[in-house]
Amino acid sequence: MLAPNRTPADSLLARVAAGDPTAVRACLAQYGNLVWSIARRFEPSDAEDAVQEIFLDLWRSAGSYDPARGSEATFVATITRRRLIDRRRMRARRPAATEQVSDFDFEAPNVSADTTADAAKAADALGQLRPDQRKVLVLATAHGMSHGEIAEHTGMPLGTIKAHVRRGLISIRNALLGVQQGEP
Repeated sequence: MLAPNRTPADSLLARVAAGDPTAVRACLAQYGNLVWSIARRFEPSDAEDAVQEIFLDLWRSAGSYDPARGSEATFVATITRRRLIDRRRMRARRPAATEQVSDFDFEAPNVSADTTADAAKAADALGQLRPDQRKVLVLATAHGMSHGEIAEHTGMPLGTIKAHVRRGLISIRNALLGVQQGEP
């Protein structure tokens, strides 16, 4: 609940809803640990992405906070819990990765006459990546898996997954632009 000397208009969430940039920073400082701890328990492999979505949702719904119904912390925890449940339900609706995905071995497709030169370059660049980097990039792009899902599926650390995706995309971009490795 609010402190006796504060009005509902003074609440942190009311200031966030009003667009006060200092309130956004204060809200992150005040409730960041709460949101992070709930997200880590709910989605250990994808907590970072979940926390970002939760705070975006919190900014959008800050105007609906009613101090008569509970404290700001309760409101934040409720938004956090609801968002995490939504994420879990959405993931459950996605088709599960099959064993074929884990055994995925990329082969460059036969390029027909009407296939663009850029597509051929991209396919060639993808074929030049290290096998683990290629696999991670294909799971992210072709199969739509999140970094957390890929980490869970492959057993690789989340940071490795993120690095593989980033470096793979940079390599493919450089190949499409004709930039040699090591050039700026």
